[in-house]
Amino acid sequence: MFILVYTTAGSRKEAVKIAQALIKEKLVACVNYFPIHSTYRWKGKIVSEREYALFCKTTKKNFSRVKHAIKRIHSYEIPAVVSIPLENGLADYLRWIAKSVI
Repeated sequence: MFILVYTTAGSRKEAVKIAQALIKEKLVACVNYFPIHSTYRWKGKIVSEREYALFCKTTKKNFSRVKHAIKRIHSYEIPAVVSIPLENGLADYLRWIAKSVI
């Protein structure tokens, strides 16, 4: 089974750092990242900030390792790290993901 792991980063520099580490460690096959605007409640205050969203393509069996790697690298006290199942996809692309990760 394949998944997207979604997380956010506080800057482009941090998004690149996370993406490169995950790729280097062969935990994910690919990471897409792009700027977003986020509004959320943090420590009793409503905060609106620019962030970078990251979509990391990997296998379900790698989720725990990906989650721990993001937590280790990330500057946030509690980073968003969730998985989204990929139920369908181009077979060749899914095979590429499988061959790209440990």
